[in-house]
Amino acid sequence: MSATMMILPATCERALLERFLRAEAMALWAVRAAQTQQLPRHVQTFLQRHETDEQDHLRQFEGMLGIMSQRPSTLPTVPSQWEMLAVLLFGYEALGLEFASLLATIRPDLSDILEDELVHVGFFEKELTTILAGGGIGAQQARDAARTWWKKLPRTVDRYLSDASLNPYRTELRHHILSAISQRFVGLGLLAEATLPKCQ
Repeated sequence: MSATMMILPATCERALLERFLRAEAMALWAVRAAQTQQLPRHVQTFLQRHETDEQDHLRQFEGMLGIMSQRPSTLPTVPSQWEMLAVLLFGYEALGLEFASLLATIRPDLSDILEDELVHVGFFEKELTTILAGGGIGAQQARDAARTWWKKLPRTVDRYLSDASLNPYRTELRHHILSAISQRFVGLGLLAEATLPKCQ
């Protein structure tokens, strides 16, 4: 359930490393915030392992880039309902997966990180499949959260693609990333359809 793989030149390597670092940092703080909520026990267990993975990725990329990721003083506000929180975490992970996939085409030695991202996305896909299959208010909350998150995604992607080395590929990259994520959301039934917005 993914769009055709894009392959970028080696000149984009640092930009992709920096973008993946940003995506991982965002996911880490969201995962930490999520663990302050009342969640099913199996979810808490997964998120604890997930946090360890994200920390390992951050340390690796910080070492490669010679920079530190942003470390906010307070955790972000996240939904207290698991049905909505699962959508938020799934969205972050889906975005991170796209950058990990792009990076792996330039740096095959980092394919283990791509494998971790696939595991993370797969977990939330399974959870959301269960939520949607249950119907009722939980499924409606998940779909409402998905529509809200989807509306914000294009601007987030635009910020991520603002490096000069990505200029020649920005339009194609933007379409590729949004298409891949929309396929996941529509495929799960979170969105009836996801119209791709025009490039800003």
